[in-house]
Amino acid sequence: MKKQYKIKWVKALLAVFFVFGLGATFFIFSREPNEVEEKTKEVIKEQKLSDSNPESLSQKNILDSLTTLKLAYDVAILEKTSLSQQLELEKKNIENLMEIIKASKNPSPLQIKVYRKQLSDMKIALESKVAEVKKLKSQNKNLLTEIESQNVVMYQQKTENDTLVSKQKRLESTLKDVSKLVSGNFSVIALREKKSGQELETVKAKNTKKLKMSFSLNGNTVAKTGKRIFYIQVLDQKNKVLGENKLIEFGNNKALVYSFIVAVDFQGKAANVYGVLNADENGFQKGTYFVNFFDKQEIMGSTSITLE
Repeated sequence: MKKQYKIKWVKALLAVFFVFGLGATFFIFSREPNEVEEKTKEVIKEQKLSDSNPESLSQKNILDSLTTLKLAYDVAILEKTSLSQQLELEKKNIENLMEIIKASKNPSPLQIKVYRKQLSDMKIALESKVAEVKKLKSQNKNLLTEIESQNVVMYQQKTENDTLVSKQKRLESTLKDVSKLVSGNFSVIALREKKSGQELETVKAKNTKKLKMSFSLNGNTVAKTGKRIFYIQVLDQKNKVLGENKLIEFGNNKALVYSFIVAVDFQGKAANVYGVLNADENGFQKGTYFVNFFDKQEIMGSTSITLE
């Protein structure tokens, strides 16, 4: 009986402890979410208080203004003027100041004042640089217009010069053509000599003592007057140059082998020119002889004669 009473008492005590444990557990776990929620509300409240802080708002406004300034410098740099390097440096200064302000937590009123002063100076610098860029753009535009005008003038001048040069060349060519001596009537005859000294024309090779060449010059008042020299070239059947057989060079890699020279004092009037090639110790052989007439290196005409 006593033993059963003890068992009941122990059971009752355990039941009390169990109930107490459940109550404590419920109290602890039910209180923890409330504390977390209260702490979260406090942080949010502190955040709102911080955001509503005048210094924090000023800090944010200054950063926004600096961002706008940076974008303005980007636009000015795109103009690609001689100030581009300076604009890049000013932009870098803005970026550096933005980094300093962002790193500053809860800036003091004095710091905000300094930031505002720097912002103001940067705005003034931007306005000055923008004015310079506009001035440079205007100068470049005027310079470009001036260059284009000069190019037009230079092109017109070049066109006029080309026209004058072309006219001058045509005039020189015309004068050269006009001043040329016109020659003609190229001829060659074989002459025999009688005992009396009289010369008669012949076609017999054995009787020929000399070949007489002649040509005429037309009158030309614009041609150069004075002594004029002409070269006569006589070729035999073997294409050998008879007579003096001398070489003369005229320049420009041009040369001539001639038989003899004839000269005339030209005074702008028509004239007849003669030249004679005497037979050598071998005399003239049967066959055809070719005669070429030259004014320096330029051939004027040709003729031939056949001796029987």
